[in-house]
This record gives sequence, C-alpha cells and structure tokens, in this order.
Amino acid sequence: MTAGSETTTPDDLVLTPGGVRFQGRLFPCSIGKGGRREDKREGDGATPVGVHGIVGMLYRPDRMARPADWALPIRPGDLWCDDPAHEDYNLMVRAPFDGSAERLWRADRLYDLIILTDWNWPRAEYRRGSAIFLHRWRRPGFATEGCVAFDPGHLRWIAARIRYRTRLIVR
Repeated sequence: MTAGSETTTPDDLVLTPGGVRFQGRLFPCSIGKGGRREDKREGDGATPVGVHGIVGMLYRPDRMARPADWALPIRPGDLWCDDPAHEDYNLMVRAPFDGSAERLWRADRLYDLIILTDWNWPRAEYRRGSAIFLHRWRRPGFATEGCVAFDPGHLRWIAARIRYRTRLIVR
C-alpha cells in the first residue's frame, strides 16, 4: 500500500504540511533535513514516505515516569546499531559494541522518550536506513536525521494515547 492510498483512522499519526495529525489534534513537528523521500538511504537525513507501524516505546526512567504500560526503560549502555555492514544493523544493542551505533542514554534530553517505528525492521535491508524514531525536538523547526521530532509535552501526550494499531503515515 502506498502512503497516498490508505484509509486513515484517528489513531494514525499522519504527517501533513502543518504537522502531525493525531486524535483530532495537530502537533507541530520537525522532520529530516533531507525532506521526505520514497527511496530512503542510510545517511541521507530523509524521513521515509510510507506507512510505518509503531513497534515499541523506550524511556529514561531516571528522568520521567513510564509513559505507557508497554514502554521499556533505556539503560546506560543501550545503543542503536546504525552500521549497515554489521549483522545487528538497525537493532538495539548494548555497549561494548564493535560496530557503529548511536547512544540511547544521552546527556541531552533528546531521547528521554522514543517511539519506535518499523522502518527497515526487523530484517534490515543493507543501507536502506536505520531507525526512524519519534522523539523530542532540539527546538522548533530544527531538522532531524530522518526522525519525526516533537515538543516534549506533545510527545508525552501522544505516547500515552498510542494504540496497538497506531501507524505513522508519511505521504
């Protein structure tokens, strides 16, 4: 199904020119510095066009209460493999790790709450791009590396209301 042909529901997160529409509200957001792309590649900074399932939620338990009963805590040493040549490409891994990976336990608050999509997961295709997260923005309008970023209060509101069938739709 292409991103323009699906039927949406109020429980879908739909990226529009004005932000993300969810449950009757519109939330300002930032997307990838590479814009929206149908042919997403590792390192292009683009947000991939398509229908992406929500497959997980991670949070920093030292900085916030559990945002949903199914959210899992981020621990020191948790990483996300972004090395296309590694067998654990686009998977959560633990330090020490022998490939390229991004720290999830960060000094800044960017990843205090992460909503995981199924982009190029669970069986990642080589160089198609690693994780597309929904996370906190650095500041309004500041582009991401391909993720969708929100005001932290809006992100917590969204996280508390995601349902089993919630999808991120990027047209």
